Amino acid sequence: MAREIYADRARLALFAAETGWNSLVARTLAHPWFPWRATAVPLPSRLLFAPHELRTGDPARATEFYAGRYSFAGKLVLTDGASPFEMVPPSPEWARELYSFGWLRHLQAAASPIARAHARALVGDWIAMRGHRLPQASAPEVAARRVASWLTQAPLILQDADPGFHRRFIRSLTAQVRYIKSVGPNAPDGRARLACALTLSLASLCMADQTRLMRAAQKRLVDELDRQVLGDGGHVSRNPGMLIEVLLDLLPLRQSYAARHVAPPPALLNAIDRMMPMLRFFRHVDGAFALFNGMGPTPADVLATVLAYDDARGRPVSNAPYSGYQRMEAGSTVVIADTGAPPPLPLSLEAHAGCLSFELSAGRHRIVVNCGLPAAGREEWRAVARQTAAHSTVVVEDTSSCRFLSAGPLTRLCGAPVLGGPADLHVDRGERGGADVLRASHDGYVRRFGVVHQRSWRLSVDGMRLDGEDLFRVAQGEEFPTDQPGRYAVRFHLHPSIEPSRASDGQTVILRLPDGDDWAFTAPGSAVVIEESIFLGSNAGPRRTEQLVITGNARQTPRVEWTFVQLRALRG
Repeated sequence: MAREIYADRARLALFAAETGWNSLVARTLAHPWFPWRATAVPLPSRLLFAPHELRTGDPARATEFYAGRYSFAGKLVLTDGASPFEMVPPSPEWARELYSFGWLRHLQAAASPIARAHARALVGDWIAMRGHRLPQASAPEVAARRVASWLTQAPLILQDADPGFHRRFIRSLTAQVRYIKSVGPNAPDGRARLACALTLSLASLCMADQTRLMRAAQKRLVDELDRQVLGDGGHVSRNPGMLIEVLLDLLPLRQSYAARHVAPPPALLNAIDRMMPMLRFFRHVDGAFALFNGMGPTPADVLATVLAYDDARGRPVSNAPYSGYQRMEAGSTVVIADTGAPPPLPLSLEAHAGCLSFELSAGRHRIVVNCGLPAAGREEWRAVARQTAAHSTVVVEDTSSCRFLSAGPLTRLCGAPVLGGPADLHVDRGERGGADVLRASHDGYVRRFGVVHQRSWRLSVDGMRLDGEDLFRVAQGEEFPTDQPGRYAVRFHLHPSIEPSRASDGQTVILRLPDGDDWAFTAPGSAVVIEESIFLGSNAGPRRTEQLVITGNARQTPRVEWTFVQLRALRG
C-alpha cells in the first residue's frame, strides 16, 4: 500500500512539473518581445482558399451580436456599443468561446453586408488591441481554434476589405500561426495538442509559400493521430464527444488536401476510417450519444453533418476493447457499457469514475442513463458528475472507484486528474441460449475496501429482457474479513422521460415510457428504493429525474440480481 501511495505521488509530481514547465513556455512564447520570426513561418503573399466549415451557423445569433448581446457558455454580456473584447469576461468558458472566434460562422450564416462589416470590425478591433496576447486568448487550444476560424471565415472577413486591412489581417494571422507552431509541442496533452497540430496543417495548406511548414505540420499531425486515435477508433481520453469534435476538424482538413492537390497522410485517412464506426457505436436509437467520461448533450446538427460523410453505414461494432466499451443490441434495445480503465493521468482531466456503468434504451427512448455533463456551466457540475454515484453502477462505501486530485494548490496548476482507479479489469463476452452475455470486473475498490466488483448483463434474443447481476468478492477469492467495510449502493439513473412507480411487492418498479411501451424493473430478494437524481446531459440544461437504488453489504449479500423486462413480453 505504501509503495503504491509513493508511486502515485511520484507520478503526480512529474505531471505537475511538466504542466508547470509547459505553462511557463506558453507564457514566454506569448510575450510581445519573443522573437516570432525564429519559428520559420514566412509571411504569405496571399491566402489560397478557405476550408469548409462543418459547424452550423445561426443567423439569429448574428443579429444579437450586432445589438451588442454576446451569449456564450450560458452567460450573457451586454456591450452597450463597446467592443466585446473590452468587457470583463463573466466566466473562463465565456472568454474561451469569445476568443476562439467560432462565432464568426453565425455572421457568415447571416449572409448580409452588415454581418460582413461587423465581422471585419470585430476582427479589426482584435488586431488593433493585439488580443491574441491576452492570457486566456493565448491558451494553445484557444489560439488554434481562433486561427482555424479566421482561415475558414476569411471570405467573410476580407470581402470588401481595403488593402490596409488585408495586410494587417495576414500579418496577425501569420503571427498567431508562428505562436501555435512554437507552443504546440508544449500544449496540454489531448484535445489542445491535437487542435494545434490540426490547425497548423490547415494553415500550411491555406497560406501560400509554406512548403517547410507543411512538412513540419504533417509530421506533428501524424504523431498526434497515431497516439490519440486508438485502434478501434475511440479517442484516448475515452470521451465519446471527442469523436465528433475531432472529425469536425479532420474532414475539412482532408478536403483541404484535395483542394491543394496534395496527397493527405495515410494516418489522416486511417484515423477517419476508424473513427466513423465509433460514432454509431455510441449512439442510441434516438440519436443521442451515451454519457460517459465528459460527454454532454449530443450536438444533433453537427453529428448529422459528420455522419453524412460515413460511407460504411452498417451495424455498429459490438466490441471496442482499446477504448474500453461494449455494446449489446437486440431487437430495438441497446445496451452500452463502460468496461475500461481511466485514461493516462495527463489525459484524465475530464475522465469519470464510471467503470461498469451502462445505459439502456428501448426504441427511441432512453431508460437507464448516466448523469452526464451540461453544455454550459460544466465547471460548476464537473466535480459532482465525475463521481461514481452519478453513474449507473455500484458505489462502495459512498466513494468513487477512481481517486481524483480535488484539493490543494496543485489543482490550480494541474486541474483534477485521476490519480488512481481500476487497473485490473477482466471482460468476457459470449452467448447463452442465443442471448448475448457480457461479464466484466474491476479492482477500483480493492485498495481501500478489498472488494472486487463484477457485473454481468444478458440481453435476450428479442431485446425484450435484460438480466443483470452484481457480484462482490475479495481479491484473493476468500471470504470477506469481518472488520472490512463493504456497504454498497447499486444505482440505476433514469432518463427524465421515464416515470417510475412502485409495485406492491417492494421489489418491482414499473417504468412508464412516453409511448406507453412500458418496462418493469425487478430485483428478487432486494428492496428497490426510488430516489431523486439529476440529468445533466440535456440540451435544456440540468433536469430533475429519479434513480432506482438497491443497498446492501458485500459480506452479507454478495450477489444482487436484477432484471429490466418489457411488460409486453410478460403479458405475451
